[in-house]
Amino acid sequence: MRILLFGSTGQVGWELRRSLSVLGEVIAPGRIPAADGLCGDLSDLDGLAATIRCVAPAVIVNAAAYTAVDKAEGDANTAARINAEAPAMMARAAGALGAWLLHYSTDYVFDGSGTRPWAEEDATGPLSVYGQTKLAGEQAVQGYARHTILRTSWVYGARGGNFAKTMLRLGAERATLNVIADQWGAPTSAELLADVSAHALALSLRAPAVAGLYHCAAGGETTWHGYASYVLEQARALGWALQAQSVNAIPTSSYPTPAARPLNSRLNTQRVRDTFGLALPPWQHGVLRMLQEISPPPAPTTSSA
Repeated sequence: MRILLFGSTGQVGWELRRSLSVLGEVIAPGRIPAADGLCGDLSDLDGLAATIRCVAPAVIVNAAAYTAVDKAEGDANTAARINAEAPAMMARAAGALGAWLLHYSTDYVFDGSGTRPWAEEDATGPLSVYGQTKLAGEQAVQGYARHTILRTSWVYGARGGNFAKTMLRLGAERATLNVIADQWGAPTSAELLADVSAHALALSLRAPAVAGLYHCAAGGETTWHGYASYVLEQARALGWALQAQSVNAIPTSSYPTPAARPLNSRLNTQRVRDTFGLALPPWQHGVLRMLQEISPPPAPTTSSA
């Protein structure tokens, strides 16, 4: 079975190259066309279409996206092309081939109101261009029968940049950190998403009736402040040399950004757990695993003669 993976160099895509390999041959074109002519640049719709026709995969996985949330406010056309038009094209191409399409979306499709975890059927209301374009993309994919959409939140991985690594860098440089404490969600590892994806795909190919939209995030909830505090606490225990002595909790209003962020990014994952027979571990498990993976080596010891 051929699996065509877009976005293979991103945090989730990198893990998908591993998890999907047990299902079939994973073909992962880069953004710059290689000698084989395959194109993985989501802004090149003609190149993407030609690549899909050439590979003729049984499964298309789209782990690529325009994720520069603030930049998207002034670059809406590019964000729409990558986040909405490219997935729509993939859905049409998948339909022509009879291929399965796996696509990823985001908690940013909601307006962030309330405190209840969002269910799949709840009304959407994105606050930003990024959220609007991601919503348009998932709606396009939903127009094709053989699909799985995984909405997720606060993604991180050992590979690439992320919030935890930023906190480690700042914690090594500064005595005090100010971190937002009124946005709620669940840090979700790229590794977990990739493993869930492979499991869900395997079942979906055997039982196409499970096609649809699912929320997928690690268990539990926290704020960015709680997340940062946990990262620094565990990093110290692992031997990181940190200067930060305090992490101050601040409101979103104290840290204005071009794009509005949802305050409530909690996702109800009951549907994905019930449908695919999954247990989603607490968010702390994945964060600690990542910290253990990227921890610096112990300082060399010296001995006296």
